[in-house]
Amino acid sequence: MDETIIIVAVIVFIGLIVFFGYFFSKKTIILRKLKKSASRRIANITDGEYAKITGKVEYSGTPLTAPLSGRSCAYFHVLVEQRVSTGKSSHWKTIIEEEVAGSFGIRDGDYCARIDSNKVKSYIVDDRKYTSGFMNDASEVLERYLKNHGYESENFMGMNKTIRYREGILEEGEIIAVLGKCRWLSVESGQWSDTYGKVLVISPTEKDTVYLSDDPETVKQLTMDNG
Repeated sequence: MDETIIIVAVIVFIGLIVFFGYFFSKKTIILRKLKKSASRRIANITDGEYAKITGKVEYSGTPLTAPLSGRSCAYFHVLVEQRVSTGKSSHWKTIIEEEVAGSFGIRDGDYCARIDSNKVKSYIVDDRKYTSGFMNDASEVLERYLKNHGYESENFMGMNKTIRYREGILEEGEIIAVLGKCRWLSVESGQWSDTYGKVLVISPTEKDTVYLSDDPETVKQLTMDNG
């Protein structure tokens, strides 16, 4: 009887760890924030409003180049993990995680808002995946990326490490959802200024960041606000 209680307690404890790990993960927090917020049209945003906008990515200036795929983009996220053995078991260990934002905005019909990317929490869907390991040498691009970050694809004996690489980007024209504080700023001229010489900027608040994602669950329902 005592053994049964102990086993049940262990199972419950492990379940709670898994649940809280998922519930409070970066991805879940971002998606939860965006999914529970109804999208607003840029034309109807009032100054100082905290709102979610859904629209298409539009470049401002020179786009970035994604380091693994070489694609032009406004934003990229790269995650590199190495398989590490610890006795009888093994796990994936993150060795590189890089997130870089360029200068870009979000277009909603005739209007476009600039995104302040200095303080962003994002979840970008990984659409390119690569591997290297046993009888699978890392490509020149992957090897160069590893070395630029202080790593190599081989161990000291010249054998390939088991590594997986993931890359996600925001391309021009891609639909995204952005949540943040919206401010109308006056500009003399600019890429997205309206006929009144104003541009909408989506910025972090004093206590929170801008939330951003291209996950289909966050952009599939665009609520058209009429007021």
